[in-house]
Amino acid sequence: MGPVNYPSKLLENAVNEFSSLPGIGRKTALRLVMHLLRQDPVDVTRFGETIIKLRKEIKYCSKCHIISDEDICSICNDRLRDSSLLCVVESTQDVLAIENTRQYRGLYHVLGGIISPVDGIGPSDLNIDSLEERVKEGGINEVVFALSTTMEGDTTSYYLYRRLQKYNIKITAIARGIAIGDELEYTDEITLGRSIINRTSFVSPA
Repeated sequence: MGPVNYPSKLLENAVNEFSSLPGIGRKTALRLVMHLLRQDPVDVTRFGETIIKLRKEIKYCSKCHIISDEDICSICNDRLRDSSLLCVVESTQDVLAIENTRQYRGLYHVLGGIISPVDGIGPSDLNIDSLEERVKEGGINEVVFALSTTMEGDTTSYYLYRRLQKYNIKITAIARGIAIGDELEYTDEITLGRSIINRTSFVSPA
């Protein structure tokens, strides 16, 4: 099937922008654009301004690197949380997934990705130095690796273990209730919650 001949260049441009989003094909993009065209212009303007404001004003917590409205996020500022327990995750989405389980009351550290030589992502591209600095400062008794159970996730966990093992802390990993190859953010809350509760000491493959 050849390319669609759109009756409007404005329509085509909008479809192109929506279809550039992950998981959105051109047919879905067209449906979304047509939906917006049926809405009140005030609602569409608010939608657009919300996206623009998000991109311009969003911050990252200077401690844990989660997406935040402030320099220090609400989780890091919560004095009721266990500051001696630190959970290492790949992204903000993973923090949200773990928070939804209501089984974890420690703090987080967002790496911003995982080590993946194929994608050109090395340790220096991630928030690893700041993680080690937090551990080095003291006050943290346990670091929990909660990374995806993929080869890249395991490689990252092993690298972090090598960086942190010299400090007098407990290093654990979430239990393998999560299937090999699973992404954390797509794991159901019950399974993820049990994996956190039943975390075990990290075992180095070497």
